[in-house]
Amino acid sequence: MTYSPKDFLVWGELPVTDLAKACEFYGTVTGAHLSIDDSGPNPIAMFKPADQKTGVALHLYPGKPAIDGSGPTLHLAAQGTLEEVMVRVTKAGGEVTSDAIEIPPGKFFYAKDPDGNSIGFFFGHDH
Repeated sequence: MTYSPKDFLVWGELPVTDLAKACEFYGTVTGAHLSIDDSGPNPIAMFKPADQKTGVALHLYPGKPAIDGSGPTLHLAAQGTLEEVMVRVTKAGGEVTSDAIEIPPGKFFYAKDPDGNSIGFFFGHDH
């Protein structure tokens, strides 16, 4: 397989304690439709890219989350504005852990999901 820099991350995995509740949280916050797939050795819930040609971007699996957000931080896209997503994170049982942070390509914020996983939500200038 030949790869280019876009191939450095094939997909991400995020451990959660309750897969159904995690699907509800991430669906509410991002606007994505997640369903549980039992076809492999473990059930997973998949975030798939819109074009469906490049595979799975991220999946949730039953596992043991890092203690108090100390694991890696995965940055996600979500429908709506940064401010709307901050509200949805809190209402869905997560915790916003930073203010909006401006960077040249856009802005993002840090949060924790209900299991304490560290997550970020990125909003590019074209969002």
